[in-house]
Amino acid sequence: MNHQEREAFKLNGFIMLLVALLVLVLMGITIWLAYVTTPVLFVLSVLLFLVELLILIGFVMIQPNDSRVLTFFGKYAGSIKENGFYWVNPLAVREKVSLKINNFNSEIIKVNDADGNPILIAAVVVWRVVDTTKALFDVDDYEEFIEIQSETAIRSLASKYPYDSNKDQSPSLRSVPEVVAEELRKELQERMDQAGVEILEARINHLAYAPEIAQAMLRRQQARAVIMARKQIVEGAMGMVEMALQRLEDNGVVQLDEERKAAMANNLLVALVSESETHPVLNTGSLYS
Repeated sequence: MNHQEREAFKLNGFIMLLVALLVLVLMGITIWLAYVTTPVLFVLSVLLFLVELLILIGFVMIQPNDSRVLTFFGKYAGSIKENGFYWVNPLAVREKVSLKINNFNSEIIKVNDADGNPILIAAVVVWRVVDTTKALFDVDDYEEFIEIQSETAIRSLASKYPYDSNKDQSPSLRSVPEVVAEELRKELQERMDQAGVEILEARINHLAYAPEIAQAMLRRQQARAVIMARKQIVEGAMGMVEMALQRLEDNGVVQLDEERKAAMANNLLVALVSESETHPVLNTGSLYS
């Protein structure tokens, strides 16, 4: 059964404090009159004592970002979310529900990503209660509910994305952290609506390959990085060789046939692409020319 949150009946606590003082004075007067006149007035003093007791136990103080949920003989009687000093039904049970922002750090769990690779993942969830009745009555323990649903949402999210994409521009857990965080927040919010909880932020704070494949995946990442670096170096070297040959022809420095162009391009590529220092051989001419 879903309960609709509503404002509980309450009175200004300071006014009721004055009423309590007035009842206390009247009780003292009746006790004195009963002592000097007739003992029948003791009955009235007892009634005033009971009224005083009910007034005193009805006071409640609400701190900022705090609330009280009232139940009267098993029925929901309303909630108080405004901070201040109030007087409420003294026979109502008052349960405290914090409205402050809370952090939840999930445990590191092992799941399989979209490629089937085992990974270790954890997330931090920032939440707060916005509907006290749902948080208290619609779930057994809303804090435990948040923990379990967070783990479920993290497992679901990890199965949708690979840890690291093999293709350019393909989304992965590492490449698009903002997109992944927003999707995790939305999925958690859908689960938490029934508990009256608002998810302010959800973000992955731990992501790694499982130990059994970590070394192999590290070597694959290193190999991919080397290939990308080599590709960029070769493309840059090709552009430099093309520019050098074009400048030589445009400025009329030297006329090269196709064979000499190929030889010069080869020498320039070797000099530019080689990882070790190159040592050029200077040709000063032939003895028999």
